Amino acid sequence: MDHAYSARFDEAVAFAVAEFREVFRKATGVPYISHLFSVTALVAEHGGDEDQMIAAMLHDWLEDIDGATPQVLRDGWGDRVADLVIALTDSNEQPKPPWRERKERYLAHLQHASDDVKLISAADKLHNCRMIRRDLAMHGPRVFQWFRGEQVGTLWYYQSVVTALEHGWSHPILVALRHEVEGLHADAASGS
Repeated sequence: MDHAYSARFDEAVAFAVAEFREVFRKATGVPYISHLFSVTALVAEHGGDEDQMIAAMLHDWLEDIDGATPQVLRDGWGDRVADLVIALTDSNEQPKPPWRERKERYLAHLQHASDDVKLISAADKLHNCRMIRRDLAMHGPRVFQWFRGEQVGTLWYYQSVVTALEHGWSHPILVALRHEVEGLHADAASGS
């Protein structure tokens, strides 16, 4: 192999940068693209292939960008990338169903998802959990008010993701996620 990735990846990065240009992480003012780059890096560092890296870069597109459709992903990056992004999307309905319903449906799906999907989901949740812990250290428990699930729902969701991912799958990134989720629970309990 002469290259770690092809021009397809370059195109996905340019697309994500353009599509998420005006999107920021909850209440922090941090450009959302930082999350997409972080998840993509985690996927690459944990053995993901080019399609998984592209799907990681685009994993929130269907969920967060108005007018996004799977067909655009199929036309641009092929069926496998589109299928991965679809599998990582908890809802692209507008208006979105209630938060708990969406999360329970995603967790039921994640439990039986392919290893390829689980790697990207674990990377996504690992980065999210790290950022919540960082924000907790900086801003205290009010951070949980930024989330629809608030503290109880957010803690439930991240623990439930670990449980769903553990179903028939083991991977070093899952160990890291489990450790981070345990830290999040400890931080929340201590009021950090």
